[in-house]
Amino acid sequence: MSPLMMLISVLAFAIAGYVIARKRAVGMAGGDSRKLASLPGFYGQNAAYAALIPGFAVFLAGSILTRISLKNDMFGLWADLVTRLPNLVPTLAVLAAGAGLAHAIYRTRPEFRARVAAESWVMILLIAAASVAILTTVAIVFSMLFETVNFFGQYTWTEFLFGTTWAPDFRGNSALGILPLLWGTLYISVIALLFAVPVGLFAAIYLSEYAGPKLRAVAKPMIEILAGIPTIVYGLFALITVGPMIRDWLALPMGLGSSGSSVLTAGLVMGVMLIPFVSSLSDDIINAVPQAMRDGSLGLGATKSETIRHVVIPAALPGIVGAVLLATSRAIGETMIVVLGAGAAAARLNQGLGEMVNPFEAMTTVTVKIVSQLTGDTDFAAPETLVAFALGLTLFTMTLGLNVAALIIVRKYREQYE
Repeated sequence: MSPLMMLISVLAFAIAGYVIARKRAVGMAGGDSRKLASLPGFYGQNAAYAALIPGFAVFLAGSILTRISLKNDMFGLWADLVTRLPNLVPTLAVLAAGAGLAHAIYRTRPEFRARVAAESWVMILLIAAASVAILTTVAIVFSMLFETVNFFGQYTWTEFLFGTTWAPDFRGNSALGILPLLWGTLYISVIALLFAVPVGLFAAIYLSEYAGPKLRAVAKPMIEILAGIPTIVYGLFALITVGPMIRDWLALPMGLGSSGSSVLTAGLVMGVMLIPFVSSLSDDIINAVPQAMRDGSLGLGATKSETIRHVVIPAALPGIVGAVLLATSRAIGETMIVVLGAGAAAARLNQGLGEMVNPFEAMTTVTVKIVSQLTGDTDFAAPETLVAFALGLTLFTMTLGLNVAALIIVRKYREQYE
């Protein structure tokens, strides 16, 4: 049986179960639905859920176990069965759906509390949906962790964490130090935040404290549109427009560079991308400050600007810090803007200090190197490829820490004002 036939069969069981269970319940009550412990629709819903949920659960679990066993040569008996009977999993799913349907119809009686049973199935479905995020996070961590362990089995962790040169070479003698990549990542992120935080915060203050309802209804959605633009579009904007402008107007006249790809280019364009993250979150946070605090300040004779500086912003500061941290984690994980805006220069920290801090020089980041190490015909057993997982785990740890810190700060803020 093919997966498509399995899907059609399970859906047919669910539809048939709804109709049969509903009619059975009404029929056993003598046509008087008032004698039923639940409304007739709940009997049908219970039967439909009893067919759908077990059927899809068996198919999903069987597919995952099959793929794991065949890929890693685990569960030898299971793998042999799946190899000989490729349609076993869909067939088991249909059998599970049929068994669940039969059990639900058997339980359909006037005294059966079908509403409770149907809500229990919904609760199971909701718990499964909520578990997806947790299981996905765990799978991501373990997939990176296993490959990272393999990498450190071939390359020393001290050279990786404290090395000042990044020069992978699949012929051997690679230098895989992460420090220059971290420097490029943090340098570009800092420039982006230096642009995005003031602009986004000032925009949020204006929209929440000064703008009228009509202007706010237009301006806020326009700012939030920036968050929906694909990052590749930002990258092309950096490559075609911003990079040449910075080169011709700043770098060449000052004698600091001649390339359109630079740290400043990527940082400014990334800052534009981060504006809605800072602005929208800060706007919501500032609006959450109780109006009584503003009224009290104004009643004491403070001006509107003084009220904003000394009352509103300090009260909203924890939430604003959380918004900035969330924007920081977004900046650290950006790839396409850096690839097209900052280039892919050699990553090393043994050059002069002036070259290291020159914002008109090309520079690379952790995310760019992850892409480059996994692109092309590579040997996935080589340390030059496995290092991408070590880089990913490092980046995941950094962004996770920032996200956790932001959530803690925002939670404390909300507890204070809600």
